[in-house]
Amino acid sequence: MFGFKRRGAASGRGAARSALMPIPLTGGLLSGQIRDEEGRPAPGAAVSVFDRSNRRVAHSDSDPFGYFTAAVVPGDYRVRAEYGGFQSVANSVEVEWGRHAELGDITMLPDPSLEPPAPGVYEIDSDHSSIRFVARHIALSKVYGRFNDFRGSVHIEEPFEDSMVEVVIDAASVDTNVEARDAHLRSADFLDVERFPQLRFTSTRFTRRAGNNWLVDGELTLHGLTSDVQLDTMFLGVQEWNGVRAGVLATTELHREHFTLNWQQVLSRGVPVVGSTITIELDIQAVYKG
Repeated sequence: MFGFKRRGAASGRGAARSALMPIPLTGGLLSGQIRDEEGRPAPGAAVSVFDRSNRRVAHSDSDPFGYFTAAVVPGDYRVRAEYGGFQSVANSVEVEWGRHAELGDITMLPDPSLEPPAPGVYEIDSDHSSIRFVARHIALSKVYGRFNDFRGSVHIEEPFEDSMVEVVIDAASVDTNVEARDAHLRSADFLDVERFPQLRFTSTRFTRRAGNNWLVDGELTLHGLTSDVQLDTMFLGVQEWNGVRAGVLATTELHREHFTLNWQQVLSRGVPVVGSTITIELDIQAVYKG
């Protein structure tokens, strides 16, 4: 189990008294702080603790200040830190009974394979990409769907923050693997594809969060209305296969009411048939065109 170390805690027994997590009667504590190459705290880094048999005995994310703490039984451990866009780091530590083992700063170095792609125009390869959505049905299960027909391009600029992406989706290509449901989604109750045949997303800003994680702000036009949307995006790197290809994963949440997709049925206990929030997942591979 992980907790979070207070700022300024010393090593040894003094550090143990300063830790938010008490030392267990049958074990000890280990802690540290994850930082990037410029010394900035790395919140949300995945920290795993392995024993001598390589069995993971603790796992959590670092706190907003990059700190982590684990309570474990006495022994020798390997602590591995992973952070998107950075090379993983592993450190060895011995934890003694009733003591606090302080690892100090753990510095993450950038992974050069996850640097932003070279400037140019990248065309989305729809054969190796997908645009999926997930909706809640009667508060019991999830309905999964996708759009089969879409196109788009990514314009990579220098600096990367000036880049731009545009995606156009054929609304009639909605597919949940149930013909009757798909017909309803195409109708005037939902997408109204005869009046609004396309969904269109155009980015307005790229903002780097940390490592290979970016926020892409933009405008989504759906059902005749345009609303601001923010994509939480992870850059997956560049590979050469039938050209130079870049990959990203992106997610966002939409609220149907923002686009007047207001059709709803309610069960006797007030439970909606279709949830208001729709999760969108984009798995994109784009080919460099020059």
